[in-house]
Amino acid sequence: MDYKKLGESIVELIGGKDNVASLTHCATRLRFNLKDEGKANTQALKNTPGVMGVVSNAGQYQVIIGSDVGSVYKEIVKLADLDQGRENANVEEDKRSRGAKLIDTITGIFTPILPAITAAGMLKAVLAILVAFKLISTESQSYQVINFMADSAFYFLPILLANSAAKKFKCNAYLAMMIGGILLHPNFVTMVNTAKEAGTGISVFGLPISLASYSSSVLPIILAVWFMSLVEPIADKISPKPIKFFSKPLITIAVTGVITLVVIGPIGYNISDLIGTGIKTIESYCSWLVPTLIGGLTPLFVMTGTHYGLIPIGINNRMTLGYDTIIYPGMLASNVSQGGAALAVAFKSKESDIKQLAMSAGITGVCGITEPALYGVNLRFKTPLYASMIGGAVGGLFMGIFKVMNYSGGSPGFLTLPSYIGGDTMSTFYFACIGAVISVVISFIIAFVLYKDPATEGAAVAKKEDKKENNSFVKTNHSKDVVCAPITGEAIPLKDVSDETFAGEILGKGMAIIPTEGKVVSPVSGTVSMVFDTKHAIGLVSDDGIEILIHVGIDTVRLEGKYYTAHVKTGDRVEVGTHLLDFDMKGITSQGFEVVTPIIISNTTDYTEVLAVTDRKVAAGEEVIKVVK
Repeated sequence: MDYKKLGESIVELIGGKDNVASLTHCATRLRFNLKDEGKANTQALKNTPGVMGVVSNAGQYQVIIGSDVGSVYKEIVKLADLDQGRENANVEEDKRSRGAKLIDTITGIFTPILPAITAAGMLKAVLAILVAFKLISTESQSYQVINFMADSAFYFLPILLANSAAKKFKCNAYLAMMIGGILLHPNFVTMVNTAKEAGTGISVFGLPISLASYSSSVLPIILAVWFMSLVEPIADKISPKPIKFFSKPLITIAVTGVITLVVIGPIGYNISDLIGTGIKTIESYCSWLVPTLIGGLTPLFVMTGTHYGLIPIGINNRMTLGYDTIIYPGMLASNVSQGGAALAVAFKSKESDIKQLAMSAGITGVCGITEPALYGVNLRFKTPLYASMIGGAVGGLFMGIFKVMNYSGGSPGFLTLPSYIGGDTMSTFYFACIGAVISVVISFIIAFVLYKDPATEGAAVAKKEDKKENNSFVKTNHSKDVVCAPITGEAIPLKDVSDETFAGEILGKGMAIIPTEGKVVSPVSGTVSMVFDTKHAIGLVSDDGIEILIHVGIDTVRLEGKYYTAHVKTGDRVEVGTHLLDFDMKGITSQGFEVVTPIIISNTTDYTEVLAVTDRKVAAGEEVIKVVK
């Protein structure tokens, strides 16, 4: 793969480097914050070789690459002249919702540190295997050295988080890491331990400092860096210019450090403790519920990016309780189920390209990296997605019932099963293995039974057309009482259109198409009844009396004809496939308008039923609407 060429294509299709506010990446995805998502050509990106998919959620524009994401990321960073993971200076006002901002913040803080946490977890897992097979003793120096190497990422977690949090909160990363160092300094740790033993306290300028330990903690440092991001601009403002180089960091650290030790640190510590207590309560009364939900719903969380809100809970559980029984076990069941469903597609499909993609995605899925399986296979064919959700829920239920404990994290999958070795027995490890196998087997079987290659599905649908009750008929010989697709693209139900006039079927029943090209052809043989002055909409009447409205885009009347070219006029005779209209998709979206195109049967009341194709790709000229007298 030519990473440089792919990087250039991606930058061009997202609206150019000037449209990039920030960029990070995870195991498989480039995560952009774009200044104007309307400038991005999403459909062209999806069709770009090397791009597995595109998702826009929670304020992030995510381009799914797969395991080569790091190499593509480096090329884009060089091409767009970005400081890796940092914000551009000229960021426009953020108009996202608070929920979207929160998810984006959590993602931005935890994504960069995942390699370190994964490395630490895998080192712990390897040690657990060596000890379990008596290849190494816990008393040996080799064990102790590897153990403290692994512990370093967990012990110094506040410093790692300080760095990524500073980049997200746009403050000095080195001062933020210094705050982390304050919380972990050996002298502070010794003072806390001594005060606890003596039953005394610690204070600074008469202000009491809580006797809390912050090693391996999560919330205290994030709150501290957020507070520092508020203090630093004030320190900059009040510092005299001649001595600002010294006074700004002095004021920032002095104020933030003291407030963190006295107020913020204890608040974060207590919140973490409450979360841990809440988890123990759930574990006591209903241990199976949350792992079951996470096992079943994680694919949806991944699609929206909200799974990053769960990871800190799992980390916090391990740091406060010593283990996690709800987040990582549930994600383990979900991840391997995704892989199992994709592998079923690989075994059943007769299409060589689908087999290769599904096999590769399935293997990475059971190993813990699910995006190739989710976006490349399961979401694409739907039935494997449903199979993986069922398998994940059942596996999560099993692990919840047996209170499977994760001790060291890592990307949940078969490779990190040793992270379930801990405590006094091996039972947790055995139950984790059984739960993972259950998840894979169930998702594999269901997906294998339900999956059909796209061509096979199309043939089956064509044979059963006369028995259909809703939206899946496909024919090639155009018959009466049928309307063809005027545009090539993705068919969706009217209720999914953002304009309530169309979604509420006020103008009539029908469907909508998200176009992949800017060409409109006649869906019927008949007459052009009206061409709007703004050329964004055309009315037709078929020879059988069906009245059709084709409305290209939502609220696009405001463009006053810009980006539209009509090739017919009112009164013209047309046949199925006659070229009606061209429109510039990129130009329309650059102005902030959607190009989704409703196709409405205006005289719906003349018919007892209007049946429309939805939720699949359609080609111009393919029959998509049937009216029934």
